[in-house]
Amino acid sequence: MTTSPDTEMILTELYTGADGVARFRDLRVPLAEGSPAARLSALIASGGCQFRQSPVGFASDFHCTTTPQWLVVLRGQMEIGLQDGSARVFGPGQCFYSNDTLPPGATFDPRLHGHRSRQLGDVPLATLFVRC
Repeated sequence: MTTSPDTEMILTELYTGADGVARFRDLRVPLAEGSPAARLSALIASGGCQFRQSPVGFASDFHCTTTPQWLVVLRGQMEIGLQDGSARVFGPGQCFYSNDTLPPGATFDPRLHGHRSRQLGDVPLATLFVRC
């Protein structure tokens, strides 16, 4: 997460491009509410939250996000890898918007669609998912 002074937060979004391939991009979240001492974004509706713990050694196959959601790492480290071989690592206190859903009408192809995730290091991974 990076911030611009007082006006916005720049967070990571994992999204599906027009070609059906998952990519990363910056997501700008305006901080137009609150006070100068505590800038706030607009309230974002959510559809509930879930906590998850993944053991040391956890690794998923390629998959798409079924429902757009914020993912917050609470403990450990999580790597998100894309089909092109690029990856980003998120640690405690970091978050990203997981929005790489399967394109409408597409049949999932694990060689084209989605992302993979894995736990890194010797600390189990604890995450919070907040559905949108």
